[in-house]
Amino acid sequence: MKVQRRLSPAVAAPAVALLSWSTRAGAELLSGRPEDVSLDGHLGDRLFDLTTVMVGGLFLLMVTVLLVVAIFHRDRPGRAAWYFHGRGKRSLLVTAAFCGTVFLSVDGTLLVNSFEDLNEHFWKWPTDARTVKVEVAAQQWGWNFRYAGPDGKFNTDDDILTFNEMTVPVDTPVFVKLKSKDVIHSFYLPNFRIKQDAIPNALTQMWFQAKKTGDFEIGCAQHCGVNHYKMRGLLHVVSPRDFTDWQKVETADSSRRYDTADTTAHWGWDWES
Repeated sequence: MKVQRRLSPAVAAPAVALLSWSTRAGAELLSGRPEDVSLDGHLGDRLFDLTTVMVGGLFLLMVTVLLVVAIFHRDRPGRAAWYFHGRGKRSLLVTAAFCGTVFLSVDGTLLVNSFEDLNEHFWKWPTDARTVKVEVAAQQWGWNFRYAGPDGKFNTDDDILTFNEMTVPVDTPVFVKLKSKDVIHSFYLPNFRIKQDAIPNALTQMWFQAKKTGDFEIGCAQHCGVNHYKMRGLLHVVSPRDFTDWQKVETADSSRRYDTADTTAHWGWDWES
């Protein structure tokens, strides 16, 4: 007769916990980062991890050098320590060589990788026909969102207007263009590892793509006044079908609210590309 053995809860619980820590979610929790739900968010995390490894390696190297010097070159019976101030040409050259090596190996690596990620991902603006285009007008202290209605044009009577709530479909590129009505703000999506300044009288842009449905925080990463801490919105990521249903309802509501005399509500701009 074959006997099936099961792990006791006292053994199983630690084993499951240890396995969970080895996953990406466990790594995010250890580092204090919010969950990454974006297509390209892992690129930013990779640079953070790379920076941690390189700086940690340099720290261990420096500690090792200090320990070796303190242990083997200290003043002890039969051996007098030799002190110098490091003001000679040789000392300056050694210091310059070490600093240059550290700069090129750490900062140079991060610079090259950063520009590769920017050019190949973050600045590669979406051309997919499914792309959702959104205009964002920042103000003290909130976020105004505008979607083109069925006519496909911005700043018309069928546009969808929301405040502090942005809705997008999952697995779909979202192209955002931003302006500010007053001071500099910074549109920040922690779960997508991206942020972009919203500047008065200037147009900036960014794009992202969600891999998971849910509600995620929108923050302002630029101090914009005494109530900066209140400038918080929500990003709702829904299924494509739910997004289509949401558009129909919001378009009808926005059309009923449209007032030609309310010029302050007509802040949209033409979408050039």
